[in-house]
Amino acid sequence: MTELVFDTLPAHDAREVVRRCADVPRWCDALVALRPFGDADRLLATARGLARAWTPAEVEGALAQHPRIGERPAGDGAEARMSAREQAGVSTDTDVAARLRAGNLAYERRFGRVFLIRAAGRDAHEILAALETRLGADDETEAATTAAELCDIALLRLAAAVAPAQVLR
Repeated sequence: MTELVFDTLPAHDAREVVRRCADVPRWCDALVALRPFGDADRLLATARGLARAWTPAEVEGALAQHPRIGERPAGDGAEARMSAREQAGVSTDTDVAARLRAGNLAYERRFGRVFLIRAAGRDAHEILAALETRLGADDETEAATTAAELCDIALLRLAAAVAPAQVLR
């Protein structure tokens, strides 16, 4: 029989694994409390379902971990390392970097929060195009898009966190 290692971690350690993915305390607590999952697919499906109930305040709180797109994350903690890895494809030429900086500032003025997008698997031009498009969104649509992007990032991080040592034999 095999077990998901996440299922066997002490509660504090399991909560820290989840918190690094998205710092939404209610979500973290629920995922730890709902163990055991048995496999990563069940864990990720549950995590996605619980993320659909994130409140705007929870999303805003979780954004504090995320650097501006195209900027190096501050610190050397797990969240900073994950952000740096996710943004590895965002290395850009000077023109695109300048446009990303300007777009980030315009977004922050417009919406009052950092622009968030799942950078993994996207290049700088795709991200810039999404940023420019999202600047024209209404507040409600953009809030929903931000929450969905945060969820995507959290699930990618959670999948990576449980994959390396997913199975105990």
